[in-house]
Amino acid sequence: MNAHLHLARLTGAASLQDGGRRGYLRFGLSASGPMDPLAFAAANRLVGNAPDAAALELGLAGASLRAEGGAARLALAGATSGLRLDGEPAAAHRSFILREGSELRIERPREGVFAYLAVSGGFAARSVMGSRALHQRAALGGLDGRLLREGDRLPLAASTTGEAEHGLDPIPLEPAAPIRVVLGPQDDHFPQAGLATFLGQTFTVSNRADRMGYQLDGPEIAHGPGGFNIISDATVAGSVQVPGSGRPIILLADRQTTGGYPKIATVISADFRRIAQRRPGETVRFAAVDLATATRLAREEAARIAALSSRLKPVEGEAERLMAANLAGAAVDALRAED
Repeated sequence: MNAHLHLARLTGAASLQDGGRRGYLRFGLSASGPMDPLAFAAANRLVGNAPDAAALELGLAGASLRAEGGAARLALAGATSGLRLDGEPAAAHRSFILREGSELRIERPREGVFAYLAVSGGFAARSVMGSRALHQRAALGGLDGRLLREGDRLPLAASTTGEAEHGLDPIPLEPAAPIRVVLGPQDDHFPQAGLATFLGQTFTVSNRADRMGYQLDGPEIAHGPGGFNIISDATVAGSVQVPGSGRPIILLADRQTTGGYPKIATVISADFRRIAQRRPGETVRFAAVDLATATRLAREEAARIAALSSRLKPVEGEAERLMAANLAGAAVDALRAED
């Protein structure tokens, strides 16, 4: 039997994602890929994978998985979730071995939204149009073109378990940090009062939030005399549309590729993870930056991902850690008086 992870329990949304499906925007298909690219890359690097290898994305989800047909090296990064390995507490942001027949339990996150479970060697799902990433609305990629469900068996590629374990410092979720945007391309469709509302007021993530986009609740953004309709044109990841309700919608990984609402601003790519990890009810404030700053921050984020491998730290097993501490050599006779 080929090695796989058996998804014995699932509460919430889960899918297989890789670095994304590139080159199909002109055909109306967005790239998909991870909602939090940095956490996704960190999970992969912890198990020795390329940063864009296919991994399991959990959205406000808990899960139980069992290794069947062989052991697997795993790592979880992203949203703050409790882990238990065969009932015993385990740590995120470090690699570990899930032995054949053992069970990993991932609790629903206490903070953040998206967590990523990577396996050494990656998942052996079929590549569709150059990617294993699920695009749910197009029913492409992932496992059979759909979200995962209880009972699924996720096939593993050539998983390796004989290497040393590594850890990374947890990546801050930044729940209070402003979401930085470049204004436009249709900011001239809004009066100064509308722009002032967008940049000066506080919004909250609504319950109408998924991988396609996050609709925000809060004050209405006033449109200009031209109203809220434009000739449909291209959208990008991070486009902030303002429909007739006056409440902004941030388009994300599974967005539509064109739209007919004016786009007041575009979230910079370095802040995709900031907005993606905001839960319904959490606050959002926007801050405008210029294009040069956005470009610099994008390059810094790319460099941060590229440097993950150099930031890995060896992690000892509990038994090895205790032996290295030489506790027995430090013991004294509790009945003997101090000199």
